Formats: sequence, structure tokens, C-alpha cells
Amino acid sequence: MTTVSAREPGLDNLRQLIRDVPDFPKPGILFKDITPLLAHPGGLALAVEFMVYPFRGTSVDLVVGAESRGFIFGTAVARELSVGFIPIRKPGKLPAAVRRHEYDLEYGTDVLEIHEDALRPGQKVLVVDDLLATGGTLAACCGLVRDLGAEVLAVAVLIELLSCHGREMLPDERVLSVLRF
Repeated sequence: MTTVSAREPGLDNLRQLIRDVPDFPKPGILFKDITPLLAHPGGLALAVEFMVYPFRGTSVDLVVGAESRGFIFGTAVARELSVGFIPIRKPGKLPAAVRRHEYDLEYGTDVLEIHEDALRPGQKVLVVDDLLATGGTLAACCGLVRDLGAEVLAVAVLIELLSCHGREMLPDERVLSVLRF
């Protein structure tokens, strides 16, 4: 388990750029809105740097990210590490042969897909997303990476919601969360 220290310079600045939206998407939920952070050039750059820093000089071959906010941070992290980015998408969005992973949600199931030829056995993959909540999406992403024979080097997220216990869905993963709420 890896977590950036809450005493790191700049983390308070990032926290201030995340807006709380009560009762979204349903009553009782306090939504962490990252759009103000995305609109702030310095905040976005700092968030990406905090996500990238632990992996500079390591053996990351590729970054994967799940639709859609994982694309935002995943491509930025991949660029900073000078590696490629692989999208993990919702069903029916990828044009070639895919590998599917169905996973449980609080009320029902969902499916994610990756191109069958996106990863090769032995490649070291960094899984990136904006948020770790219940852990279902990230666990599904890690499952897809492994299904294709690649290795999950780590999972990196901007925000971890501690009350949702998402790490429990990722017991074998090294998880880096920049901000924890």
C-alpha cells in the first residue's frame, strides 16, 4: 500500500480544487467533482505529477485507464512516463476483437472490454483512474490486464474514498492514492 503523505506540499491546493456536490447522483451521496481541478492548469499538472512521481524510472510498459475519467489521467500519466496508453471501454465501443470482464455493482452488474491484442504477456502495466470508491471498476481493469497475460505493476488514483473500502477489492495490488477522503 502506497499513499502520498498528506503533509506533501501542494496537496492542500489540490483538495481546494475538488468541489463537493451533495446529493449527486442520488440523495445521500457527496460527489467529489474534479472538474474545477481539470480546468486549473497548475492543479491538473500537479495532480498528474503526484500520480506519476512514484513510477518515474520504473519498468512501466503501458498505462491502462477505464472509460471515461481514467482516460483523462491515464493519457497524461502515460505521456509523462513516455509509454503508450490502452483504453478500457464500455461494451460495444471497441472495433476489434475484445476480452470482456463482467463485475458486480451495488445494484446489478457492468461490463468492461479491452482489445484482445492490446497487451502482451509479461508487459508491466500501470492501471490509472481518477477515483477509487468501491473498487469494482479497478478490480475489473486489473482482471482484464491479467487475462491478457500482462502484469499489474500498480494502481494509481487521484482520489480514494476511504468510507467505500475499495482497497478490499484490490488485496493483491500496490495502490497509490494522491488524496484520501
